[in-house]
Amino acid sequence: MENSIRKQLFESKDTDYQKFASSLLPNVHNVLGVRMPQLRKIAKETAKGDWRTYLDSAEDDYFEETMLQGLVIGYADAEIEDRLFYVTAFVPKINNWSVCDSFCGSLKFTKNNKERVWQFLQPYLSSEKEYEVRFGVVMLLNFYIEDDYIESVLNLLDRVNHEGYYAKMAIAWAVSICYIKFPGITEEFLRNNTLDDFTYNKSLQKIIESTRISKETKNSIREMKRQVKRK
Repeated sequence: MENSIRKQLFESKDTDYQKFASSLLPNVHNVLGVRMPQLRKIAKETAKGDWRTYLDSAEDDYFEETMLQGLVIGYADAEIEDRLFYVTAFVPKINNWSVCDSFCGSLKFTKNNKERVWQFLQPYLSSEKEYEVRFGVVMLLNFYIEDDYIESVLNLLDRVNHEGYYAKMAIAWAVSICYIKFPGITEEFLRNNTLDDFTYNKSLQKIIESTRISKETKNSIREMKRQVKRK
């Protein structure tokens, strides 16, 4: 099965897209250049078959091979604990923001298993590994920025402590989505939090960049920026 899938990937690669995708992924040097719609198509076909055997033997020589595994986990038909077993096995393979974010977006089973997945995510949010933290945070912003969880989400984001750039940027992204959906409670959070200066100011920047925020609100948010002294 693996050889057949690799053959499909090679047949689908696009040299121009390979250059573009590689430019967005610093330190990732194994991109074939397969566009996401084609990857999703292959993943859906794989998920209809013996997907467990595929995942148990899948290789990670190419960026797209790793991405494909994450998508298959999302598309496969499985009970919650079975699926979480494969999620647990996959997370250590994440080594870039693209695989992380696409993987999280594919885990739509979370919508029907909110409390179980919430508990499952907690260890990742306190992990010492950058992409485990990003995984946890991106899962929060995809599935938990809603009435029942918004206060808990903001509390968790305030407690996440990791120096990795991609962890910090995920937190900033999540805070901005919180603001867009729940401006009142999130503005209160922005005025009273323990985020480091970089993450805090990036959160404001992402809010300002949103097309769903009024000009007046953006001006107000700009005034909240922390002045960081240069060392």
